[in-house]
Amino acid sequence: MPVDNSRLKGFFRLDVNQRRQMVATMAELSPDAIEALASHGELSEQAADRMIENVIGTMSLPVGVATNFVIDSKHYLIPFCLEESSVVAAASNMAKRCLKMGGFKTQTDGPIMIGQLQVLDLDNPVEAGTAILENKQELIDLCNSLPSTMVRLGGGCKDIETRILDSMNGRTLVIHILVDTRDAMGANAVNTMAEMISGRVEEISGGRVHLRILSNLASLRLARVSATFTPEELSNDGNPIEGAKIIDAILEAHDFAMIDPYRATTHNKGIMNAISPIALACGQDWRAIEAGCHAWAAVEDGCYKSMSRWSKDELGNLVGWLETPMAVGIVGGASKIHPAARANLAILGVESAQELAGVIAAAGLAQNLAAMRALATNGIQAGHMKLHARNLAVSAGAAGDEVELLADLIKQKGGPITQGLVDEELLKMRDSL
Repeated sequence: MPVDNSRLKGFFRLDVNQRRQMVATMAELSPDAIEALASHGELSEQAADRMIENVIGTMSLPVGVATNFVIDSKHYLIPFCLEESSVVAAASNMAKRCLKMGGFKTQTDGPIMIGQLQVLDLDNPVEAGTAILENKQELIDLCNSLPSTMVRLGGGCKDIETRILDSMNGRTLVIHILVDTRDAMGANAVNTMAEMISGRVEEISGGRVHLRILSNLASLRLARVSATFTPEELSNDGNPIEGAKIIDAILEAHDFAMIDPYRATTHNKGIMNAISPIALACGQDWRAIEAGCHAWAAVEDGCYKSMSRWSKDELGNLVGWLETPMAVGIVGGASKIHPAARANLAILGVESAQELAGVIAAAGLAQNLAAMRALATNGIQAGHMKLHARNLAVSAGAAGDEVELLADLIKQKGGPITQGLVDEELLKMRDSL
């Protein structure tokens, strides 16, 4: 269920069990959900063996909860599943900095997915395309003859479109079936529909249907999010002059990502640092989401650029906006099979796939700003290496209380943090005790 307040003061100071119990209470998690999180999210071998082939074991990643998110006037605790330090803290920090202006606002398209049929060996692809459109209602009805809960709930194939593309094999007819997948991601249903109608498409067009497959460029299933940040909120101590300088520096960084694909790739990776971990935590096809997001970043004019857009309004506030494909679901797939994914969806408390899409997009925008603000001020390593020091301490052989002691010692020294430095300081620390 949705939480009443995502502002959890001192949350990071609690131990893991205390955090889990607090979140479980706020989200009213079931005993099974609590157990799924407490057991490190591990699957049983039997469950894992049903999910993929040739299973030999499972592997864990940390799940952290981002706080402070207010999205469309609702509070959310957002689970992230990833191995990279500083990401959860950075997203939470940026979410807190836009609360004065009401948090994040979202708008999402209906859950329309595209299935493609590639039709080859046509004498006249244009005439074949016309014939398909003349018979599209028959094809739509054939798609919707699929015995499916999705169709019974009002989803299913809603339209058919055609495209003519030039290829090495000559002019190719491509047919798009537009399928309302309701609260499912919908890949299996779309693929089944595309295969169901392929024979009839061949009869109507006189061609040969080759590929019949869902497209992960979900251009009809976009999630949009915007947020406004005041100069005071973006400064370190509420100083509007400092905040205005930070905003200008962020806009200069954004401009770089709009003109250079080398920078845009890293810039967009920062956005995906939130999108993919949330998708993974909630049992989504995060590879499909990644592919769709990156493709959309190059659709406008064929040049890969920033997924986000940042500008300054007439009051000097920083305004962020993100529009990207977001094919997610809350029914079916790993979201229902994996116990930890079910628990994480319960923490989010989302009631539809569209709501989940908006939440993920909002976190992506927050994480994007966190990375740009860090780069434009102290540099990305200041916050990143602060938390990474613990990992280096463990790699050096620190154990128990030594980990925090060594990490604190390294941070106090300042300067670059390397594994060699941590190894050396561990030896010194032990010799001094």
